[in-house]
Amino acid sequence: MDKLNPLDAQFVDAEDQDRHTSMAIASIAVFEGPAPTYEEFIAYLSGRLPMVPRYRKKLRKVPFRLGPPVWVDDPAFDIRFHVRETALPPPGGDEQLKKLMARVMGQRLDRDYPLWEYWLVEGIADGRWAVLSKVHHCMVDGVSGTDLYHVIFDYSPDPPTPAARDHILGEQPSSLSLAAQATLDMAMMPVREAAAIGGALTNPGALVQQVSDTARALKRVAGSLLPATGSSLSGPIGQQRRYTWARASLDDIKTIKGKFGGTVNDVFLAVISGGFRDLLLARGETPDQFMIPSLVPVSVRAPGEENIYDNRVSGILVHLPVHIADPVDRLTAIRAELSALKASKVSKVMETAVSLGRFTPYPLASVGVQLLYKLPQHEVVTVTTNVPGPRQTLYGMGRKLVEIIPYVPIATTLRTGISIFTYCDDVTFGITGDYASNPDIEVLARGVEDDLATLLKAAKRVTVPAAAARRKRA
Repeated sequence: MDKLNPLDAQFVDAEDQDRHTSMAIASIAVFEGPAPTYEEFIAYLSGRLPMVPRYRKKLRKVPFRLGPPVWVDDPAFDIRFHVRETALPPPGGDEQLKKLMARVMGQRLDRDYPLWEYWLVEGIADGRWAVLSKVHHCMVDGVSGTDLYHVIFDYSPDPPTPAARDHILGEQPSSLSLAAQATLDMAMMPVREAAAIGGALTNPGALVQQVSDTARALKRVAGSLLPATGSSLSGPIGQQRRYTWARASLDDIKTIKGKFGGTVNDVFLAVISGGFRDLLLARGETPDQFMIPSLVPVSVRAPGEENIYDNRVSGILVHLPVHIADPVDRLTAIRAELSALKASKVSKVMETAVSLGRFTPYPLASVGVQLLYKLPQHEVVTVTTNVPGPRQTLYGMGRKLVEIIPYVPIATTLRTGISIFTYCDDVTFGITGDYASNPDIEVLARGVEDDLATLLKAAKRVTVPAAAARRKRA
């Protein structure tokens, strides 16, 4: 029996506060044909379930909300409930796949069962098929979710067949034992706090540096948490979703980075800014410097922790420079802002804030989430998450995996969200939108691709000395 960590529990609480919110993350993995049968797919996944024990566990709430939910074995686990099959209508192209993803992700996962679904999708053009995987965010973050690809799929078209293993059910805890353990955990919290403080005092130099870094970062954060300029990108959302994506070449991204400096993530955020600018202009709105503050999650996993299935993320708030017309100037602005954020160590401070959840009684933290959802959300307008995926070709049932398309959930007043995923040498920007407020979501997707093409042309025109001079000025 494992209890949810504080951040995992917040994703459950967040979903509880809004009937329109589904906190599941997802992706579509597209394979070369022919498609397997449903029975073949069931047999394939059954051999890999022992490598993901949490796929057999469901959430159990603690009485009186004395502690966070816990994972317990599902005694009635049936893989056929979790593995669905469907087929796209002709012609089986991108439009049909987008609509399927939007429809599947508009529905919540059933809390009475382990929180995942796989959809076997047939009827994709060119004889292809796909696996749509849907997992609750309380189970994985982007990095650990990506690690599931390494577990479920293979690096060879002819891998060894996993040995069958019987699953031994864990003991089902009683409500009394759950309540007693949660009460004991709260009673021991001051002891853990004292131990943490004592550990910090053994290295006073590091403590002083941390206090200094925290003060500087809090000053930066305070300046960022101003209400965003009002726009159609923020407001109430419904249950249904729209979904689309933009495609890019990682080589093109690196070419732009090589000529103008910065990082791959800088280029990602710059072209996303261009897409949002196009969307605002198409809606007749004037882009403003403080119109689109975006939450950018940052992984805080140590090397080797990728296969620990929980959430280990911090985050920073970045104002996307949609007010700047020139794509190169937008990239320069993004580079400058992210450099300043890194220098202020905001991400480290946010990581510390998240870790403090271990010392906050769950009932109090849960009430805090409830209050947060009842307040108007004006400081964050969208979320943009970047997860590096496998760089080596994967296979499923002997078929080559040719594309991975990511999905990020939206909640509260965030009407759009973008998830960036890299697989081999390809980049896909998965774009989630609230159905009612984003009938024109394709404008955003095409804007991302157009902005990338413009930046690539500009990069190819720039000579090496000129590029170095531009980077120095930035």
